Amino acid sequence: MSGSSTPQSIPRKSVAEPSYAVHRPSNTDPNPEDEAGPSNSHPSRSHSDLYHDDRSTTPPPYSGPTTPSMTIPDPAPPAEIAVPGIPKLDYRLYSPQSFTLTQDQVLITSNDPRISNHPDNLVALIQQLATVPPKPQIRIIGKTSDSNIDFDVKLNVMNLIVPDEKKLRMNYVTTIGAGELGFRGETKETRTPTIQGLEEWAKLYCEDKSSIKHFTLDRVVTNWDTSYLEGRLLSLVNSIHYKGQVIVSFPVTHARVLVRSPDKVNKLFSNVTKMFTGVRKYEVVKSVWPYADIPRGEPGRKCAIQEEEMWFNEWKNAIRHAVLMRRKGWVTIEDRVEFLMEPKMVEQENAADFLMM
Repeated sequence: MSGSSTPQSIPRKSVAEPSYAVHRPSNTDPNPEDEAGPSNSHPSRSHSDLYHDDRSTTPPPYSGPTTPSMTIPDPAPPAEIAVPGIPKLDYRLYSPQSFTLTQDQVLITSNDPRISNHPDNLVALIQQLATVPPKPQIRIIGKTSDSNIDFDVKLNVMNLIVPDEKKLRMNYVTTIGAGELGFRGETKETRTPTIQGLEEWAKLYCEDKSSIKHFTLDRVVTNWDTSYLEGRLLSLVNSIHYKGQVIVSFPVTHARVLVRSPDKVNKLFSNVTKMFTGVRKYEVVKSVWPYADIPRGEPGRKCAIQEEEMWFNEWKNAIRHAVLMRRKGWVTIEDRVEFLMEPKMVEQENAADFLMM
């Protein structure tokens, strides 16, 4: 994540914060990639091919040109496919041309000079990559006193920030606000310069003659009450009398896009230069994906899909079942079906084992 911000601490959009309508490609429903992981299903809604933005203060979408040398993405548009429970997105945008994904699946990077040296290309790239969200997850690990793993279950909750109907989505793009502390083209955080708009920041970055520099897009989730969920999940595991250590975390992958300056000589030379001169960082753009419009507990709150408490009540039995089965992997809708349809004898035996730990 950029700067010191985290998905949970990013403030909601205010009138003082510049924001931009998200440019949405016309083909948003290709074959979903396996890498995106299983997604928890939610009540289905009818799909709308047209996006209607009711926020009167939001400017129209970007329309900046691209040069013939830069076409993103490269593959031909696939046919529209609706898969229940999987967010309707253009999954090609998670692996655009010339980018590589880090091993932890948090960051994609590119040092393609066609992007780093041409502001129109950079703007077009950010516009497109801002139309897909990060992948928020819930992970619950149980360890014995000698650090052996009893269970390690994960849930993909990306579908809770992406309604099927585009007009119901709450996402928006914002640039760093006036006076806000952040990386504005220097090697350290500053409150200046004050520049309005993605196009101007892209121009400033591309015209920067520094040998080592980078420009980032951060995808963040806001107004998701992970503290509440952590407490409920810890209580759930405690209810089966598990005696080991329980760790609940909320990792977010596919959360950052980084455009680096091209290596002037080679990667080793760039790394040595970085040690002496530092990196000039432009961390000024965020693609914000609210779980809800305001934090939990405030009156009049509206969630993109459902309240945290409702989600927990729907999934607690499947999670409990996975923990008792000593699962090491994803919990999906099939676990909810399995809990309802199959005998619980193995669960009872495993619960007895936990009591004897």
